[in-house]
Amino acid sequence: MDNPAYLMTMPLHAITEVLGEQGLRDRFALEIQRLPESDQAVLTEALVLAAGLHAEQRRVREPYLNHLLRVTIRIITYYRVTDRDVLVAALLHDAVEDQPWGLVGRPHRGGPPPRDEALAVLADRFGPRVAQLVNAVTNPEYDLDRDKDEQYREHVVESLDVDPWARIIKVSDFTDNGVGVIHTIGPKVLRAATKYQPLVPLLRELVARPDTPLLGEVKAHIFAQFDLAEKRFSAILAES
Repeated sequence: MDNPAYLMTMPLHAITEVLGEQGLRDRFALEIQRLPESDQAVLTEALVLAAGLHAEQRRVREPYLNHLLRVTIRIITYYRVTDRDVLVAALLHDAVEDQPWGLVGRPHRGGPPPRDEALAVLADRFGPRVAQLVNAVTNPEYDLDRDKDEQYREHVVESLDVDPWARIIKVSDFTDNGVGVIHTIGPKVLRAATKYQPLVPLLRELVARPDTPLLGEVKAHIFAQFDLAEKRFSAILAES
């Protein structure tokens, strides 16, 4: 974009609607300029990897990479976190869950997904902490005899209870899915409201903990986002 100052003031979903993936890439490049050059290089490498892994994946109306970019940019801009490992893990937070075969460099020919191998690849390439953070926000293989959403909430609470830094990634991911539900169309709208509404109080409690590494004003911003998400979920569910 010819006007970087203007781009830096735009809400992330507005960038998505007006400028698309390239606009988000440009915003990401501007945001990481504040970081050391060595961190910029690693984050650029992670972005290239994420773009390749998710190249054929879409989220209803947009390339999947848009979601990963928004989650990461939100952490830098609104959460004021510039920890390189957290940002790399944010870019790759769905890689092990959605694209483990691509991470290990093998075609998908059936069988269980090679998640442990995929995590090992991330650990080797970006360090064990990045792999640990990605693992914390990766949904497990669910028991088909139990409610999937209930298992999802149990996993979120259990994994984030012991990993305060992973909470930052999950909250940004939730915000993109939850507050951003107004940018979703079709059956996914009701599905998102049903899945995420019960998660709000659980995330609120996790964020409020003293060990969550966020400033007080950032937590207040997140709580306001949670309030907005709850209102949107309630409105959607009331009409269903």
